[in-house]
Amino acid sequence: MYRPNFCAECGHKTLRVYWHPWTSRRFCDSCSRRLRKIRLKRPIVTTLCLLSLGFVAGRISRPKPPPLIIQRAPIQPTPEQSLGVKPLTVTEEQIYICGARTKKGTPCSRRVSAEVRCWQHKGERAMLPREKLVIKE
Repeated sequence: MYRPNFCAECGHKTLRVYWHPWTSRRFCDSCSRRLRKIRLKRPIVTTLCLLSLGFVAGRISRPKPPPLIIQRAPIQPTPEQSLGVKPLTVTEEQIYICGARTKKGTPCSRRVSAEVRCWQHKGERAMLPREKLVIKE
């Protein structure tokens, strides 16, 4: 690789023991420090221009999102409602609470379908009497 013996700026003899990619071989140490900003300006500006050009090109080439359309079906009365017939009421099962003693000392308030305990209190006794375990809607 070519190694000049004299500085291209001031003409002094250049003696470089080590060379790094960020140092220039054309200048001596004093000129190299002085001209560093000038030498690095062109690559930095070129890099920034290419990055901004790529960003703009990417934004332009992006397809536009489709419009958001929310469709709702019209509310139509059921045949029973249009005739004025009341729907049949279904007999509901009674709902109970667990009622077992918790760590806090209060009865558990989880809903269960029969007079049993919830999954956490299986096998324990209820704290409350049977009348208070039924939930009245």
